[in-house]
Amino acid sequence: MKRFVLALLLLLSMAAGVISAYAQEKPRLGVLRFTNDTRASWWTAGAGRDLQDMLASELVSTKSFQVLERKEIDAVIGEQDLGASGRIDPSTKAKIGKIKGAQYLIAATVSAFEENTEGQGGGIGIAGINIGGSEAKAYMAVDLKVIDATTGEVVDARTVEATSKSSSSGVSGGYWLFSGSMSQHKKTPVGKAIRACIIEISEYLQCSLTKKDSGCMSAYDAKDTSRKEKTKKSIDLE
Repeated sequence: MKRFVLALLLLLSMAAGVISAYAQEKPRLGVLRFTNDTRASWWTAGAGRDLQDMLASELVSTKSFQVLERKEIDAVIGEQDLGASGRIDPSTKAKIGKIKGAQYLIAATVSAFEENTEGQGGGIGIAGINIGGSEAKAYMAVDLKVIDATTGEVVDARTVEATSKSSSSGVSGGYWLFSGSMSQHKKTPVGKAIRACIIEISEYLQCSLTKKDSGCMSAYDAKDTSRKEKTKKSIDLE
């Protein structure tokens, strides 16, 4: 009888260990190249990959996900634009399914960008760079999609926004944001808005994919409701 009880306890312990390990398994994500629907002056040919890498790094830093390297994704789907559309044809679904071990693909499109400068005389604006005494502001919105890597279906969608501003008597803006070191421009309004969007996306995915039952989604739902109300008001005013 004692042997039976010990054997049962051992089996229960092993089962608990397996369940615990499964529960602690981190979702495996692949970040796709960002796309752009705006006329932002800082967007260059390599901007999509720069943002892709920034988000991948931010997701890794949360320690909540396993993140695929870019080459793993590019080797399968290459330059296909899955970020700009929720329409995924059967051939693309088949390719997505070949990405080994991926659970979700993260697609993002820069859907809005605004940059304004309010100067007090003497300020000069050239190609997104504001020189002189001024207050620079930047607003950015990113449409986010979470794609099931098995079915190719969009299982979640959210618009993320960020606004930043700074007052300066020097140079502000982000025209050379992606042609040089990111650190050189991280304190500009453009750089701050971009970074804020990347962080917000990362935190949203952490909530949506790993902490959904914790109640954190309520805050994001409230933000989304507020965004939609502001959008409706702006349309009514036009």
